[in-house]
Parts: sequence; structure tokens; C-alpha cells
Amino acid sequence: MKILKGESAGRLKNPVISIGVFDGVHRGHAAVFSVVSKRAADAGSESAIVTFRPHPRLVLEDRKSQIKYLTTFEEKAELIAKHGIENLVVFDFTKEFSKVPPCRFVEEYLVRRTGLRHLVFGFDHHFGHRRQGNYHSLQGCAGLHNFSVEQLEPVMCEGHRVSSTMIRRMLEKGNVEGAARLLSYPYSFRGRIVGGRQVGRMIGYPTANIIPDDDHKLIPANGVYAVNVLTGGSNLPGMMNIGVKPTLGEIPGERSMEVHIIGFKGNLYDKRIGVSFMGRIRDERHFGSLELLSKQLDDDKRKALDIISSGNPEGGSPPGTSA
Repeated sequence: MKILKGESAGRLKNPVISIGVFDGVHRGHAAVFSVVSKRAADAGSESAIVTFRPHPRLVLEDRKSQIKYLTTFEEKAELIAKHGIENLVVFDFTKEFSKVPPCRFVEEYLVRRTGLRHLVFGFDHHFGHRRQGNYHSLQGCAGLHNFSVEQLEPVMCEGHRVSSTMIRRMLEKGNVEGAARLLSYPYSFRGRIVGGRQVGRMIGYPTANIIPDDDHKLIPANGVYAVNVLTGGSNLPGMMNIGVKPTLGEIPGERSMEVHIIGFKGNLYDKRIGVSFMGRIRDERHFGSLELLSKQLDDDKRKALDIISSGNPEGGSPPGTSA
């Protein structure tokens, strides 16, 4: 897949295009990509996805520290490429850019610059200034500039319409299994290992403390999870604690992420790893002694291995083939 800068992408071969942020690259987005690819193949055209960088909310909203998204740009590009899209056209998103009316954006940036011939909309998708761009509002623009527009039906899963908002809500409640069903792959993040308190090492459960690569990447709710850890090109089983470390009665501090990689003996300090959430084990809670904590961790380990041995929650692979 080619990644092209939107302002200088150049003309494509009668491209079939869809526009969006595509946060999470979930089942609904996959349906859009499938139609874009099929329409392009049937017409002998090129397929293209148009997206924006940085995430529009980081530009338009004031409370940036509270903005959390499902996929970084790099993860998004990897996932879109897996769907066979030929071109990813990326526009720099600024406040000035956000004020461009939808029809003018399509005319100036897509028709004139890329040669747009067919535009595919996901169900109820909106874009552009004040979200005025949609399937209905672009009908007149399509007639004027000789391209066609198509809108798809919603993608449903377990009786609900698949959306990035629903997936975020699930993760914020710790429902990583439900999120995986809507995504079609386990939710994941990448980060760097930093030094920790080494309490786990005293009871045979050394942990690696992880700092996520992106401050805006959504991390699931506090609790203990079964995870797959990608390091050195290998996937290893593990269990992760997310929380404020109330385990032995310490004063709660900042939220942290600690992972114990089952059976791993090496040193990962300052290395980058990937973590995929396979299932939730329990809530984070306080223990009165190291002995009680050790017994609980033995139980957590058994549950983690059971969850991981049952396989990928959805069969798909998360972004990243190496840490």
C-alpha cells in the first residue's frame, strides 16, 4: 500500500475512495474497505482511503489530555493495508483545513487532484466543516463533477451497530473480549519497558513496567488481564495489571501498567514490546500480605494460560508484526 501526502498525492487511476478517521479499523470499516476494493477492481480503477493526521479531535478540542483513540496513525496504516487497499491518502489536519466546506474539499482535493470517480460512504458517516458532508449533501456535488456516491448499510454485531464509540466504551469498562469481537482482532498497544519497584520479583512474579508509546492511546479499565506479549519477534503469554497499585496497601499513585511474561527469564529494560489483550481475569484489589498476593497470582496465571490457550478472541491479528 502506498502512503501519499494528500496535498501532493497526484492523480490516481479513476480512484474509488472512502473518507474518514477510521479509528480502530473495526468490522464496519472493513466492510467499507471491501466495497472500495471491489468497486475499484470491477472498474479497473485504483482503491484509495483518505484520512487525516493528526487525529481531528487533537486539533479541534481544548481538553487534549482527555482525548483517547483506539489506533495510532501507524497502527491504522498497518490495519488498512491488510484489507488490500492500494493507496492511503493522508491530509494534514489543521483548524484552517477543518473549515473547508465538504463539497469544496471533495472538488479541490479529490476530484481535481486525484481524479475521484466513485465515493463510498459508511452508514451515517459525516465529515468536513460542522460534519456537513454526508451521502445526501454530496449528491449535487457529485452531479457537477462527474463522480458517483454510494452509501452502505450498517454493520451489526450481537444486535448492535459497530462503531468506534461503542468499542471505546467497552474498553473503558474492561470488556476486552467484546471489543475484540467488534474489532475482529485483539485490542493492543505498544510501549517501552521502564524500571519498577520489583515487588513481584520477591514472590516469583517479576513484572515489566510499560510506558505506552502514545499518551492518547486508550488503555482498558483497571484490572488484571490475560495478554500476549510481542517481543523479539515472538508472542509470549503473560498477565497484566493496570491500576494504581493498591495491592499491598501503598498510597495510590499514578496509573501504571505492569506485565508478567510467563516463563520469560531475560532482561527487557528499555526495550519496546507489544501487548494484546486476550481476556479480563479480575478487578485490581488489595492484599494483606505477600503470601496472599502470591496465591492470587498463582490463580491468575492458571486463568491467563487457560484464556490464551483457547486462542485469539476473534482470529484476526492486531497491528504490528514486531515490537
